Amino acid sequence: MELSKRLQAVADMIPPQAAVADIGTDHAYIPIYLTEHRLARRVVAMDVGKGPLERAREHVRQYGYEDRIELRLSDGLEQLKPGEADTMVAAGMGGPLMIRILEQGRDRVKELKTCILQPQSQMAEVRKYLEERQMQVTKEDMVEEDGKFYPILKVEHGKESSLSPLELQYGRRLLAGRHPALKRFLEREYRIKTEIRRGLLKEKESARAKKRLACLEEEIELVVQALSCYGVDV
Repeated sequence: MELSKRLQAVADMIPPQAAVADIGTDHAYIPIYLTEHRLARRVVAMDVGKGPLERAREHVRQYGYEDRIELRLSDGLEQLKPGEADTMVAAGMGGPLMIRILEQGRDRVKELKTCILQPQSQMAEVRKYLEERQMQVTKEDMVEEDGKFYPILKVEHGKESSLSPLELQYGRRLLAGRHPALKRFLEREYRIKTEIRRGLLKEKESARAKKRLACLEEEIELVVQALSCYGVDV
């Protein structure tokens, strides 16, 4: 099993010999990879959709791991039994869905040692939710694949100092470590947002344009602040 760059970064954050619950497993690539390389002592692969779960089952069957990977139809953590896992993986889903899964499964989340999260959207909201639930990001990574950028969070229980708006948006550890993928992402964001601003300035008399422009200026200011961490002056 050869993982995509994104999924490899997710797999690399999983603690060695963990008992893993892969939520939204889809094709079961991560469970198969962990099993193939003997990186986990137990893997439960779960998905809310019957179609994705059948695809996962077929892949597991192809690799001959039916007796080593348990597949389960589950809405988030709903069907995870007490004590079955110490690590949760949730990758490739939107931020709001990830928050819902964590919130609805709070009793199970409290039992976990680690959550490996790769939200596809609304990173600031995800980080804010984690902060409010006294869950801290202990490690962050970001990969670029096929022109898209994917942040990955390793989360454990515990409270850290409050995140600033800049850190909520772009990640305290990514910024502190001056992660090269984040720099490329920020440079692209600056180009895109300043181009949108130029277009809005041409129609700034409309109420809609004024409102969007005000929000955009705040977004650009955050990008500029983040780029300054790299010594980039724009």
